[in-house]
Amino acid sequence: MGIHVKDVLQLPIMELAKVLMGKAHLEEREIEWISVIETPVENFVRKNEFVLSTGIGCGNDPVALEKYVQDVIDSGASALAFATGRHIYKIPDRIMSLASEHKLVLIEIPWEVRFGDVLHDVLNEISKKKRTAQQRTEEIRQELINCVLNGMGLQEIMKIVYENTNIPVAISDHNKLIRANYYFDSHMIALLNGEVEGDYQLIPSYETPFKDHPLYHYIEQYQIGEDCCYQLTILSNYKKQGYLLFKPESDDELTWSNLNILEHALTSCALYFVKENAIEMTEIRLKDNFLLDLAKTNIDMDKQLQSKAQLLGYDLTKPYICLVGNIRFKKKATEHIGGFDQAVMSSSMHSRNYYIQKEVAHAGDVLKRRTMATFEDGEVIVFLEADNRPYMETSNQFLDLVERRLNELLAGIKISWGISMHKDGLYVFHKSYNQAVTAHNIGRQQHEIGERTFFSDTRMNRLLMALSHEKEIEEIVKNTLHKLIDYDQKRQTDLIHTFIIYNKFNSNVSQTARALNLHRQSLLHRLRNIEQLTGLSLLNADDLFLLELSVRLWMLKKVDE
Repeated sequence: MGIHVKDVLQLPIMELAKVLMGKAHLEEREIEWISVIETPVENFVRKNEFVLSTGIGCGNDPVALEKYVQDVIDSGASALAFATGRHIYKIPDRIMSLASEHKLVLIEIPWEVRFGDVLHDVLNEISKKKRTAQQRTEEIRQELINCVLNGMGLQEIMKIVYENTNIPVAISDHNKLIRANYYFDSHMIALLNGEVEGDYQLIPSYETPFKDHPLYHYIEQYQIGEDCCYQLTILSNYKKQGYLLFKPESDDELTWSNLNILEHALTSCALYFVKENAIEMTEIRLKDNFLLDLAKTNIDMDKQLQSKAQLLGYDLTKPYICLVGNIRFKKKATEHIGGFDQAVMSSSMHSRNYYIQKEVAHAGDVLKRRTMATFEDGEVIVFLEADNRPYMETSNQFLDLVERRLNELLAGIKISWGISMHKDGLYVFHKSYNQAVTAHNIGRQQHEIGERTFFSDTRMNRLLMALSHEKEIEEIVKNTLHKLIDYDQKRQTDLIHTFIIYNKFNSNVSQTARALNLHRQSLLHRLRNIEQLTGLSLLNADDLFLLELSVRLWMLKKVDE
């Protein structure tokens, strides 16, 4: 950020100066600093510098003078001014030609003009320009912040940035979906959004061309064929909120001032996302609390409750099926990171719930059904709008959609579901939830992780659960199984599970041995132990029925606990 050669020549101190070469470049050559440099130049001159020289040591040596001028040109200086009248009386033609060839502004200053006065006035002009630019960027910073505080959106932020930089800009969220843009290349937007196919490469910041600005280390570059654009990450509390994309026509547009404006845009975008997240989290909490109350308490369905539901985007006048799920991860899918606990840690509860909520909403949209979903302690509760079709068919179609997409997003996830039975009734949310919980608890004891249990399929188990609370029946179960239970606990065996599989295969020893991966003799030894510990014969139909009933009642009692 500096002034131009034309501005310097308009200073009173430069009234007697004469431009020898480069008049066509006075308005384009920028000056960021001024210095007095004599031979040798070495590395004392930097790009965009105004160099003052007396030509001392070169006045009588045209070759040395030419080398000096060439070194100044190579350094990237904007202008070179010689004070003539002592060491140099006339600038040689070969120097003039050299300056013309390299578009260097060559100036002649009378000897009586003091370099100290030139330095003072030029540095003062540069400082004034910097103060003006800083004041302007500060005004833009305040304008961007006010834009967010006054409730305006990302598109308004993009407009302010573009109007003050003339650089096409865009903002994407953390999923790299473009949220707003101002004159940004539409093909690039489609490509980055995945709407069209094409290859692009993300290049790290150290290959970008502007190394002198503090943002340098944070800039990344997208190379798209022969085209490119730049990217800055929008951070809030060290968390990625999104990306600011900008596409200058040339790197010359990435001035210090423009980069400062982009930096302020980052701050305002971060503030916008924080505000958006806070609103979203508040809405999520309100929805979660509402649905949890709806499911877990028997509240009156009055007009006030329905009005509150409408404000949250829910319609309670529709019939709903309740689905209650318990989330687990397959151990095999997480062995590489040490098992289930670390898998859950690596995918935070918030992130996991976000994906599930997203897929529940997506499946509802596909099936054109309303959905309401919430989470509590690893339990997902979904109310799915019902219709005239069988509730099992509707539920399976919905869950197939949810789980297919979830398996692609969260490797190894399995959800066991309990599903309430819908009877075309309205305002039965609490009852439906209890039915779904009951179905889930029963299914948890009978199926593998990831199975679905429908309330209508649990009639026998519900009958047994009712019986299990009778004191006399409790005593019969206890007397029948207590030795078997104690044996399993002390010896770390699983005789009860062995009996369940044996009974499942209708007392077929060969099929049971294969299912348990046991040798036939080992299975027979277990079966003899069961008979000895219970005092019942597995060949007697009444004893077999008593043992089966006792085991089922004991398992259902465990579910209740």
